[in-house]
Amino acid sequence: MIAASAGNHAQAVAYHATNAASGAHCLPLMTPLVKTSATRGFGADVILHGANYDEACDEALRICQLEGMTFVHPFDDAAVINGQGTIGLELLEQVQGLEAVVVPIGGGGLISGVACALKESNPAIRVVGVETERLPSMLRAMEHGSPVTLPAEATIADGIAVRRAGDLTLPLVKRFVDEIVTVDEEEIANAIMVLLEREKPWLRGRSRSPGGSAAEEDLT
Repeated sequence: MIAASAGNHAQAVAYHATNAASGAHCLPLMTPLVKTSATRGFGADVILHGANYDEACDEALRICQLEGMTFVHPFDDAAVINGQGTIGLELLEQVQGLEAVVVPIGGGGLISGVACALKESNPAIRVVGVETERLPSMLRAMEHGSPVTLPAEATIADGIAVRRAGDLTLPLVKRFVDEIVTVDEEEIANAIMVLLEREKPWLRGRSRSPGGSAAEEDLT
């Protein structure tokens, strides 16, 4: 199998394919080292190609056709969307009286699954999507009525740096998402600092899995 990813999808596919057939994962050249290392650590072959996710995806599709592999799309796939929807079900189980959920948007798979699970359970829950203002692919698709390919832009939010929204995800976002907002690079950087200073996620990860490996902690 083969997948294209900004790094997170690649880790998940590699993790679950550990005991299956070996696979390759195409990631952009600028993918953070922690993501490429974790993906290799799960036994996958990592191919760094292109300046962004979309160029990496084109290369993955080329290899897929050339070698007859199975392509696992990171967001425009019904099974992937359904799987990500389980996050919405977990939120309903863990948070009593849930009123609103904020979800990042790249190609739209995560928010499609989460929003569908939440709205089908309780239509009153408000779902807000967030995109980087440098690559608001879903917002532009909503405005245009169909996915459009945006010019490439660099952003600190590498995990959602997708130039074109999904064909499957767009109608789900239209149906289930209440609002999409954009944030600039300074706002993203400030949010990261608040998370690191207040939540200390690295400490929480270690406390939950004291015997786990670094890679396992990254997946929690």
